[in-house]
Amino acid sequence: MSGAPDVDYTATSLRPDWNTLPDALREALTVALGSEIAEAGRSVSSGFTGGFAAPLRLADGRRVFVKASADTMHAYRAYQREAEVVPQLPAAIRVPAIVTTARSADGDSNWFAVVSEWVDARMPGVPWSAADFDVVTATCEAISDAMDPSPLDGLKSLLSDLEEGAPLQTPDRIIAGELPMPTGLQPWAPRILPELVDLIRLAPEAFAGDTATHSDLRPDNVLIDGDGVCWIVDWNWLALGPRWMDWIGLLPGAQHHGIDTLAAVHRSPLTADVPGDHLDSYIAAVAAYMMKNIDLPPPPGCTPALREHQRYYAWTFLDWLAARRGW
Repeated sequence: MSGAPDVDYTATSLRPDWNTLPDALREALTVALGSEIAEAGRSVSSGFTGGFAAPLRLADGRRVFVKASADTMHAYRAYQREAEVVPQLPAAIRVPAIVTTARSADGDSNWFAVVSEWVDARMPGVPWSAADFDVVTATCEAISDAMDPSPLDGLKSLLSDLEEGAPLQTPDRIIAGELPMPTGLQPWAPRILPELVDLIRLAPEAFAGDTATHSDLRPDNVLIDGDGVCWIVDWNWLALGPRWMDWIGLLPGAQHHGIDTLAAVHRSPLTADVPGDHLDSYIAAVAAYMMKNIDLPPPPGCTPALREHQRYYAWTFLDWLAARRGW
């Protein structure tokens, strides 16, 4: 492979239609919403799970967005966590408000649905433009101000991923011969594994912080509406970390699309005074995280695009490090 894998983030999921959901769940949603469902829109095609996610138009004229999953899928707990977290977020953060939730049982499965307000908006980063990058950067800066220190209790640190056998140990295990080198990465990737290991060892210091971070900020979790307002969705992976962590994770992809993020690092108040090795430690950690299981089938409930996403992220994050460190 001579370049980064191509991933269309607008077409990464295979989701069920409204009419395939259990009757009991649809009835529970009608009761919770206090209105009949007049029309269900097409399921969105972003994301990596098979959970239901689509807009609904209600008989009373409202438009809402519904996500639903059975307890046999990863999305079930993710949707519950989102319903818990979003009402606790500061008002300064633009996030679709939770309207209601619904539960039902269908045979041996339990179902959960979370309903949020509908936002008519588009995904940035397909590809990144300078204007969209500036809007998202300003939003990340505002969110970091609102979330530092964390307004939510009980969040764990991202350092938990440093436990033995965790994905961040992948480069060590490849060097030790315990795991194969992932396919489809840069030909020079095996050579820089020891430097990845060294950078990841800085994580206890680099990842320290009391900011509540989104921890899964990708273009498909960002929306920009017609007024240029940036909304952030899918708040189910919150963790404690440094103020800059969410924004820095967007830079490799933007750099791949021609945005000068190496210069942006020195301009942004999020990173201007942060040691360079700390930033590189996080990028190295994400690259290592994405390298684990990259050649295996996706886990149950996830689409094959998850592995394409992992390879794309590993590639672009390594490229960003190469530009920064002269690899």
